[in-house]
Amino acid sequence: MASRRDFLTVFRKPLHMNSEESALVVRPPYCHSESLFQSECPVCESKACVASCDEKIILIRADGTPMLNFTKSGCTFCEECAKACQMNEMDALSLDYGHTKEKVNAIFRISTEACVAHHGVICFSCKEPCIDNAILFNGMFNPVIDMDKCTGCGFCLGRCPTKAINYFATQIALNPNNEE
Repeated sequence: MASRRDFLTVFRKPLHMNSEESALVVRPPYCHSESLFQSECPVCESKACVASCDEKIILIRADGTPMLNFTKSGCTFCEECAKACQMNEMDALSLDYGHTKEKVNAIFRISTEACVAHHGVICFSCKEPCIDNAILFNGMFNPVIDMDKCTGCGFCLGRCPTKAINYFATQIALNPNNEE
């Protein structure tokens, strides 16, 4: 006979995950659409976006497309990856794509179970590197992420001593001008 705990853990798991959800990847800023990553990046031989990133957070996936890895650092939105992509006459990243220049396609969350500040320990590790002031505290405890301010830069992730911050990729924002 299964315990109540085993029974209740079933509700924490998603019932299904379609291929579209599992295929979402956190991409560098200044991007137009996922389709451009799939068509342009695999044929790019130089992968100049990786070398141009001073924070070293751009990695190349097995399919030849770039992704962001926030385990060590975050995105400064320095524009160097977009400039490198344009110099190679590629279109996946461009400073012309203003609709994604100040936000990465990721949503960050703080786990109240794992966060020491939510358990009465004074900790501002996630707030200190946040240049957008997107992490707010209720008094000295209970940090929350203000989604209106959060750019998804990822600096908070690597600084958390208990790994209480996680993220998931979202669809790349659509261009309001509907230009493909």
